[in-house]
Amino acid sequence: MTPDANKANAQAFYDLMFNKCQPRQAIEKYAGDVYIQHNPHVADGKDAFITYFEQMAQEYPGKSVHFKRAIAEGNYVVLHCHQIWPNSDDYAGIDIFRFDDAGKIVEHWDVLQIVPDTSKNDNGLF
Repeated sequence: MTPDANKANAQAFYDLMFNKCQPRQAIEKYAGDVYIQHNPHVADGKDAFITYFEQMAQEYPGKSVHFKRAIAEGNYVVLHCHQIWPNSDDYAGIDIFRFDDAGKIVEHWDVLQIVPDTSKNDNGLF
């Protein structure tokens, strides 16, 4: 797979899982044989991912993610995202995905930052 194909698949995976609230379908379509998770709030593996995001879909209907940037190099894709959680804080997020040679996601890292109400500069997080 090419970096551009991986980038498109990372965005499609995230959109299906987060915006369309279909984590099981996202894992079945885009994940490899293993799914290594580095987010400390989500247990390791595909089943744990599905359980976590099915719960998030129930607790936060209407949540959404907007892609601000997507960068791909080799088997890695980085997404810079704006996460909107109803009745909660918005987040600026960096998600890193590692793909196997078949173009399937096998590993994930992320870093999240609350979007503040004020800033000492006018540059914003996006």
